[in-house]
Amino acid sequence: MTQESVPNLVIQGGIILDPESGKQTKADIRIENGVIAEIGSGLDAKDNPTYDASGKFISIGWMDMHVHLREPGYEHKETIVTGCKAAAYGGFTAVACMPNTNPPIHTRDVVEFIIERAEHTAVDVYPIACVSKNRAGESLAEMADLAAGGAVAFSDDGSPVQSAGLMRHALEYSSMLKKPIINHEEELSLGNKGHMHEGEVSTRLGLPGIPGLSEEIMIARDILLAEYTGGHVHVAHISTAKAVDLVREAKKKGIPVTTEVCTHHFAITDSLVETNNYHTNTKMHPPLRPQSDVDAMKQGLADGTIDAICTDHAPHASFEKEVEYISAPFGIIGLESAWGLTGREIVAPGVLSVAQAVFKLSVAPRQILHLDMPSVSVGQKANLTIFDATTDWTFGTSDIKSKSANTPFVGSPMKGKAWAVYNKGRFVNNA
Repeated sequence: MTQESVPNLVIQGGIILDPESGKQTKADIRIENGVIAEIGSGLDAKDNPTYDASGKFISIGWMDMHVHLREPGYEHKETIVTGCKAAAYGGFTAVACMPNTNPPIHTRDVVEFIIERAEHTAVDVYPIACVSKNRAGESLAEMADLAAGGAVAFSDDGSPVQSAGLMRHALEYSSMLKKPIINHEEELSLGNKGHMHEGEVSTRLGLPGIPGLSEEIMIARDILLAEYTGGHVHVAHISTAKAVDLVREAKKKGIPVTTEVCTHHFAITDSLVETNNYHTNTKMHPPLRPQSDVDAMKQGLADGTIDAICTDHAPHASFEKEVEYISAPFGIIGLESAWGLTGREIVAPGVLSVAQAVFKLSVAPRQILHLDMPSVSVGQKANLTIFDATTDWTFGTSDIKSKSANTPFVGSPMKGKAWAVYNKGRFVNNA
């Protein structure tokens, strides 16, 4: 993996993929001073660096709208720079980072600090600010000031907004700002002491469980609040079949609700906790669910109920995860394995086409967050991901670019690879 400033570059022989129309066009792309200067066949390199993209797709740069970069405050887990390195390796040119940092992203100076720290990377970082001060769920953060500083959405992620009254007011304010409220959907009184999905496996293992009901009740509440206020609720990391049904029915009624699914929630099930002998890299929040829920995630992607694919990239240092299961923090890293899992579980079986999968990894997140959309066209800033959907490979420790290594996917087969990204005049070659 190499990252360097390359203002001028000719990408040769790639297949430009439009994720909205599905159109594929074989062409060269000339980039000059970070801007697409020419698209055509057999372009002269003119002594500029070249990249052979033969047999590979080129799309607008991908975006993961749900990551934890940990900085400020938890730099032993991840930093903005290392998180961006992991993102670029995974094919992402943009991420939106969650506010459970220390201090949390509840003041404008923290928003601006994060944006500034990411300036010299190949990845655009969009901070998601807190709904409530200190993520304490008691009083609203200064949402207008946070938005003015660059916050693209509001969330107390990791801590659900338990108060319906506070959520109502948050939706009213956010609708004026045209920013979604992203809620960690969980009714804590139903599973606050749980460590995995409540079901057959948790019963057999003797581990306290988190029922799917805790997610579904909170989603139902938020849908009603969105309907009442007209505010946009975005359901974070959806994970149960009934939750997908709730969102599906809300969309049919025209209620402003969107949702995302994490790659691990359509790739593995709660049985992995048992077969991996309680390995803490199987502990995440929401927890891994049974196969019926995994199947529902795929159906939700196929029918359009689930808008976006994300990772909930959640780094933890090894000493934090190398403890008993009930003492370990929730979360796994996911940026580096996202496309390989999407290719394996979604594209290869025909759940989505390549273009449809890329849409959910690039267009949909930016639409949800009301961000400017990149374009592979002359005169536009080059913001590109180069990838394929067919390469078979095995995820190994050398593929981990994050500062942390908490993933259950080491040794797992992958399908499709992100080969390079170009953004902000920087070229990252993952070969």
